[in-house]
Amino acid sequence: MTFSKYLHAVGTGPKGNRDLTHEEAKDMMTQILEQSVPSEQIAAFLLGWRLKPETNDEFRGALEACDAKMKHSKVENSLELGYPFDGKRRNPYIFPLVAKVLQKAGVNLVVIGDELTPAKDGITTKDICNKLTLSENLYFFDRKDFFKELHDLTDLRMTLTLRTGFNTIEKLPGIASSTAAITGVFHKPYVKKYVEIYKGRYERFALIQGNEGTPELFSKGRLWISQNENVQEIIVDPAFYGVAYTKSWENISLEESLDQVNNPSDEYLKLAKLNAAVYMFVIGKSESIEEAFEILE
Repeated sequence: MTFSKYLHAVGTGPKGNRDLTHEEAKDMMTQILEQSVPSEQIAAFLLGWRLKPETNDEFRGALEACDAKMKHSKVENSLELGYPFDGKRRNPYIFPLVAKVLQKAGVNLVVIGDELTPAKDGITTKDICNKLTLSENLYFFDRKDFFKELHDLTDLRMTLTLRTGFNTIEKLPGIASSTAAITGVFHKPYVKKYVEIYKGRYERFALIQGNEGTPELFSKGRLWISQNENVQEIIVDPAFYGVAYTKSWENISLEESLDQVNNPSDEYLKLAKLNAAVYMFVIGKSESIEEAFEILE
């Protein structure tokens, strides 16, 4: 199909705009990934698509197109962590410490990264993983190696300086064929949206009110677990587990972020253990977060 058809679907205003079918969305994304149309048309579509806005079925069609372009590398007993590609600004990443806590439990963590994308000018998972010696159960996948087509659109996205539909669907590419996944969410209304988009892609799918939109819990928040069409909501309070870590509200540098991982405080280590317990529960290695926390003690 000609790409102009898709431009008309998202760029003619409220009266003329329409949703794409599943197959149209798949074709649209294929053309964008192959960059078989001018970059100006790609940028115009992404902005119009965002404003229309995108539907869950369109996202599922787009994900199918992404699946066809990626190189998959299966990791057994793994939990995929969905991080935003615009990074973290105010707090360090905790996943390297969480992975160490989970080594004896036989849980592998999968993290994906790439160059910075809009809209937050943060420190990326790639920045962190390129500077650390990772534990054996932490698998980092650089997008330029397994999904070059999307990686090659980074400059265009940085030129736009705005969030697009890519921000929603890129966090969990399913690179390692993990049976379970978790990603961050800011607001409860998005829980249903993400569950609909990712249904059938994981046996257990979780969302958490994580720090700066990540799947990392730094303060009291909600966890949602989706399995077999059922969604369970759980409130997780670090204070209940004796964790008194105070998160930062100031921007930190990459060096400061790395230092907190390399030289963690006692409270930060406790927080890592709590996140590890959450992940054990999400992947199904325990009946509850409380049980997992006791096992990790």
